Amino acid sequence: MNNEQIADSILLFSKLLEIHGENSFKIKSYASAAFNIEKLTVPLSSISSEKIASMNGIGSSSSQKIIELLQTGKMEALENLITITPPGILEMLQIKGIGPKKINTIWKEMEVETVGELLYACKENRLKLFKGFGDKTQQNVIQSIEFYFKNKGVFLYAQVIEFANHLQAILQAKLSNLRIEITGEVLRQLETINTIEFITEADDVLLNNIIDEIDFLSLVSKTDDFYLLSTSAGISVKIHFCLPANFIQKTVELGSSELFWQHLSTLINPNLEFNDVEAFFHHINLPIIPSYVIENPNSIERILVTSPSSIITTNDIKGIIHCHSDWSDGSNTIKEMALAAMENGMEYLVISDHSKSAFYAQGLSIEKVKAQHQYIDELNQSLFPFKIFKSIESDILNDGSLDYPDEILAQFDLVIASIHSNLKMTEEKAMARLLRAIENPYTTVLGHLTGRLLLSRPGYPVNFKTIIDACAQHHVAIELNAHPSRLDIDWRNIDYALEKNVLISIDPDSHHVDGLSDIEYGVFVAQKALVTKKDNLSSFTLKEFEEYIATTKKKKWQS
Repeated sequence: MNNEQIADSILLFSKLLEIHGENSFKIKSYASAAFNIEKLTVPLSSISSEKIASMNGIGSSSSQKIIELLQTGKMEALENLITITPPGILEMLQIKGIGPKKINTIWKEMEVETVGELLYACKENRLKLFKGFGDKTQQNVIQSIEFYFKNKGVFLYAQVIEFANHLQAILQAKLSNLRIEITGEVLRQLETINTIEFITEADDVLLNNIIDEIDFLSLVSKTDDFYLLSTSAGISVKIHFCLPANFIQKTVELGSSELFWQHLSTLINPNLEFNDVEAFFHHINLPIIPSYVIENPNSIERILVTSPSSIITTNDIKGIIHCHSDWSDGSNTIKEMALAAMENGMEYLVISDHSKSAFYAQGLSIEKVKAQHQYIDELNQSLFPFKIFKSIESDILNDGSLDYPDEILAQFDLVIASIHSNLKMTEEKAMARLLRAIENPYTTVLGHLTGRLLLSRPGYPVNFKTIIDACAQHHVAIELNAHPSRLDIDWRNIDYALEKNVLISIDPDSHHVDGLSDIEYGVFVAQKALVTKKDNLSSFTLKEFEEYIATTKKKKWQS
């Protein structure tokens, strides 16, 4: 088991202890151990049992559980707690806004044991009758449950892409020379995936035999055209089968959104056979349209004037903008982050630790800012020609101001302005905060625009066109936060930004060296908006980036 899995198991154990009303000291001890495990930069599997038992912040009881997990992959005490906990109570841990203590009240005092019952109780105004709950909490729980139900069974693209490729390889090996391709939402690189889909020219009988041989797949239903399956992890899989003569046309159809295929189907002769995708598009007088663009028919006009070869790829990323170090809530040192970026072929790194208002993330005090800047100067001397830029992810406060005085903001090479607190806002409130932050002459990049967390938290409402217009006026780039749970700004709103010549900045928002590779998920969704490297700030070379920073500062103070 890796550190993340071990930390998750220990944390779940602490939460279940609290749900069952166990001793608070024991609960805090395990929660603290989980937190410390997440911060480790070396695998626990590489550390001896004796050293684990003596590690700070772990404790003897937690170390025993860790060793048990490493040796057996299981924790007996956790499994025992899971066994005596109703499944619906475990499910409540997925609902935002109700922690273990509140779940204990819901279970023991309200005698509610499922999420559905809880939603019903909330709508009957029963939740607010209990200690620790009120009208606002009850309404928040209703919204969280409805959001949870809406997205249940849906996965992040990053959670399924590796499995989808693995399953395709397994199926292809069993099908020998018969074709099988990934299609549907995964092929289109959507940020969330309902179903992993494949298209194959194998016949029904052969496919049925192959599916029977794969032990982690179970049949849900079957039609004359496809098998609907479920994996042991709960991922829905659909395998379409068709005659070889129809394979190419069916591939394009299944790879298209419904709206896009409705448009294409009016242009083709359904009786024709095609040897490849190029022949299909040639038949309708179009160049090959990349699969990630096949969403909206309007994209056809843009692809005709935007060469697919000019659309951004991960190779176009020249610098890492927006990452955190152990000066705030990151796991690695600035030097470690810089060396990892250099190993990935980057020319520069923008360290943007959390600002002083982010006390929960050990945000930088003014004194720490000055010390960090001195340290970065020293690193830049030793790492030349690679360059580390001095930045900050400055909190946008309730009134829209940034949380440092101007004389401190002026000391940064660039400032990323983001909202992290009081996220439940009306559009009017959100817009007021964002627009004032954009107008601040020190703001260089607007971070994760809506604050959304995919499948977990909807973003606060904003008027995208007004925000983009303001960014154009005040020379502010808009981040496309590449963390798989964010991917914010939504690619569907990037068209207008490009129209207004507002730069997109594809940034990983990484808190550890492994997170630097998240940049690819940002690139995947940027491709859907036909972003080119000239449209993306993190594609600028070091020289271009330095010139951009200098020029932008000059423009801001002249306007």
